[in-house]
Amino acid sequence: MNNTMQYRRCGKSGLLLPAMSLGFWKNFGTDADGATCREMVLGAFDRGITCFDLANNYGPLPGSAEERFGKILSSDLASHRDEMVITTKAGHRMWEGPYQDGGSRKYLISSLDQSLKRMRIDYVDIFYHHRPDPDTPLEETMTALADIVHSGKALYVGISKYSLCETKAAVSMLSSMGVHCLVNQIRLSLLDRKSEEVVDAASTLGIGTVAFSPLCQGVLTGKYLSGIPSDSRMGTGAFTRPESVTEEMMEKTRKLSVLAKKKGVSLTDFSLAWILSHQSVTSVILGARNMRQIKENLEALEVPAFTAEELAEIDAVCD
Repeated sequence: MNNTMQYRRCGKSGLLLPAMSLGFWKNFGTDADGATCREMVLGAFDRGITCFDLANNYGPLPGSAEERFGKILSSDLASHRDEMVITTKAGHRMWEGPYQDGGSRKYLISSLDQSLKRMRIDYVDIFYHHRPDPDTPLEETMTALADIVHSGKALYVGISKYSLCETKAAVSMLSSMGVHCLVNQIRLSLLDRKSEEVVDAASTLGIGTVAFSPLCQGVLTGKYLSGIPSDSRMGTGAFTRPESVTEEMMEKTRKLSVLAKKKGVSLTDFSLAWILSHQSVTSVILGARNMRQIKENLEALEVPAFTAEELAEIDAVCD
């Protein structure tokens, strides 16, 4: 395993996470190439990426990413299980019927049982509630998470996409049950800074933060500055619609690209390094399509620290 990876403590816990984790949202489903998936998982692990971020509905089809990861784990990495942090989530639509999503005890516990079977493991390291559910009492959701820890099916629990107010309530409620809320997984990028208040409060709350969509669905790679390639996610409209990329976003991206060039790094590395400059950010989730992209993303770990002047210039562009 590569020893150059940075590891960060996740809130007030004993758990260290790699600065970069491998996400399984869209590139490990039934339509993905098996050899490429295996190369990414093994290559990431060899480079110190020890955290693998999954969810029950990742694919496509839902559940297929967990199944693929389970096969790779059992065939290639079973003896390294204790060197990994495997996470999964439940909260979004997963199956048909009235118990298909949300935050009910029924859904969360049955979903985790299914995830464990698909991944061929006895427990996950972190189990997340994937989204706030206004239709389920928070106490029911948090009690289910606490019981999951007590059952041994998850070592830690976390939340995802919770606002600051919701995060404070979840942390407090879990604490009253004797369970620490480990982490909040949030959307964060230079073009989407709405969750920065959650990051800023994380240290006080004693939790870590994990950032997803750090490149704003590829916009911050700069590949859309000259138009939208027909074979890209945006071009196919498979996951992100072209109309979601506004001229304001493109103008900010152009200005950020200038700042990255001034710093002597790529826009991708600049964007990832900016997220990691937040002391309360524990890890950034990479959504790579191949091993080459993973290698390129890892270069962000070598970006020199941002100066106060550089951060002010970034704020001036983003605000």
